Parts: sequence; C-alpha cells; structure tokens
Amino acid sequence: MTRYVALLRGINVNGITIAMADLADVFYGLGYTDVKTVLASGNVLFSIDSPLVDKADAAALKVRIEAALTARFEYEAWIVLVDAESLDRIVRAYPFTADHDGWHSYVMFSSDPGHLSELAGHAKELEPSDERIELGHGVLYWEVRKAVGIKSAFSKKSAKLKYRDTTTTRNLNTLHKLLEVTPG
Repeated sequence: MTRYVALLRGINVNGITIAMADLADVFYGLGYTDVKTVLASGNVLFSIDSPLVDKADAAALKVRIEAALTARFEYEAWIVLVDAESLDRIVRAYPFTADHDGWHSYVMFSSDPGHLSELAGHAKELEPSDERIELGHGVLYWEVRKAVGIKSAFSKKSAKLKYRDTTTTRNLNTLHKLLEVTPG
C-alpha cells in the first residue's frame, strides 16, 4: 500500500468552492482508501493498494484524479501528486530556519521543473533581508518576512500567469500537518 498526497491548485478561491467532504468522496469514488483532507485549501491524503513503480504510473494516476475532479466540480482541475515518503524528504530538506520568528516558510511544487529552475534564477535579484529562495529536489523553497508577504519581489514574479497553471505553494506548517496525519 502506498500513501499519496494530492495538492490541488486554486480551490476555495476565485469562485471555485469545494467542500472537503465532497472532495474526499471523489477520492473514495476512485477506489482509494484512508482518504483525509487537511485544511480547506485542497490537500488530500489517500492510499492505493499497489505501489506505483515509475513516473508513467504516477502521471496516469495524476491524470485520472484531475479528470475526476474536473467532472465532479466542473472546473479545470490541476494537482501535484507526491508520495508521502517524498513529501517527508522535501520537508526535512527545508534549507532555511523553519520556525524563523517573523518569517513565512513555503515550499513551491510544480508540474514543470523548468518553471522552478527559471524562478530559482531570480535568487540573486532578491533582497536577502526580506526573502530567500533555494531550488530543492523537485521543489523550490522560499522564506519571506511576514511584513513583506505578497508584496515581495519573488511573490510578484511567481504570481505571473505563466506559472499559475504549473505551480502551487504550501506553507511548511501545512506540510507538517499533512505528515502528522500520515501513518508511518
């Protein structure tokens, strides 16, 4: 049995409202087990009976989930799919001080690694006293002062339409909550 996390992009904002119970029903309807939603921002943990062995299988699983979400909720669904072991490694590899007082800790996920690399290329343009980014294995780590927040240079760059359909960002605290409800 393999445990996965589906990170949905763009729900419960901009008019796309999905109740977490309805979201869980979609995953149960696909035959997955141990379905749990965490927070109302589109974080779904679930298990499948057989382990996926390669990227093609994971890609097929992602497409299947996106199609089911699109059909049920009538919006163009997009997810990042991460197995629980990989998510644990991503969280443990956070390169900045995770509980840095006065700062937000984020991890950006993407379906297009090229976009993460492109965004990471802006690191030298950022004011280190306000924010820092660092490319990780399949993710981009970001730390930003709370006082700066969405007004930061990186926030403005990453919010461009070009990246909206391929990236989703989670607070490190949210990722810890996901791992807390994941067995093992």
